[in-house]
Amino acid sequence: MIKVSVILPVYGVADYIEACTRSLLAQTLDDVEFLFVDDHGPDDSIAILQRTIEGHPRAAQFRVLTPEHNLGAGMARNFGIPEAQGEYISFIDPDDTVEPDMLEALYNKAKSLDADICCCYMQKCYPDGSTGENMMNPKVAEGKLTHESRAYILTHYVSLFASMIYRREMVLKNDIRFPEDRAADDSFFVSCVWMKAASVAYVDKPFYHYLIRPGSVTTTMQSDKYRKRLAVFGKLMTYAKEHGAYDEFKAELDYMYLKKGYLSSVANHVRNSKKPSKAAFDEIYAELLKQVPDYKANKYYRGNKVMQILVWLLTHCPSLASVALRWYIKKNNIIS
Repeated sequence: MIKVSVILPVYGVADYIEACTRSLLAQTLDDVEFLFVDDHGPDDSIAILQRTIEGHPRAAQFRVLTPEHNLGAGMARNFGIPEAQGEYISFIDPDDTVEPDMLEALYNKAKSLDADICCCYMQKCYPDGSTGENMMNPKVAEGKLTHESRAYILTHYVSLFASMIYRREMVLKNDIRFPEDRAADDSFFVSCVWMKAASVAYVDKPFYHYLIRPGSVTTTMQSDKYRKRLAVFGKLMTYAKEHGAYDEFKAELDYMYLKKGYLSSVANHVRNSKKPSKAAFDEIYAELLKQVPDYKANKYYRGNKVMQILVWLLTHCPSLASVALRWYIKKNNIIS
């Protein structure tokens, strides 16, 4: 029986894929499979992968899946999900590396609590070999997710989707996939997971080494990305309504949209513009009114005076708000 299926979208990672692959070959968990989705990149990443595993005793655990055309990272992961045979699914990016015992530790802990998801720490790493902070989602009590636990997570989580393993049956049963929009797809996936997972477990170790590199999706400026974020969080609200989560967690999901849909879209526009546009601010605010028309009555919003001031500034003094927003986003981990 395959215990964990690891899905990796491959595009333009020739400088990094060997190190990633070697960290997978070193995994202490035996019953695993590694599904590399060839996303038709411009370099020889797949050839490097194949040279790295050639002749290795675990080579048979590695498969290359090839869609007809470039999909983007999120849709490439979707391409791999139906092919996965593991009890759990893991998503690792091929420019990152993981500790040898990551999959074994997460799987064993998940099984010990019969958990739908199991999370670990993620450590920031840099091309010069230096390391940064450890990151992890806010924790709740292990085991069955109560209403209170789920409400807390939905209003506080950061995505960090690669630091978790997910029960495959839970993902398939609830039709959880990454959106086709190439923005915030990780937040979308993790949000859906937190809505539908029944139980959670944690291992408090930094197993996953997240490389911060120039030119990656998360560090490349894209002037129109705020519209993609708006689209993704609009789809997230639709998912919540269609899958029975919105009625129970309306306050939490509306507040999540305020933070990650509205404020993160404004922040994205500010970050990618030499001179932020009032028209863009107005466009993003109009979408907020469409998705959460009664946002001013939201209990979390009413309890957050700083956010209230920030939203007022964005709608009345956008140039001043742009400065304050950068600080607020960084302090509250809103972009993730």
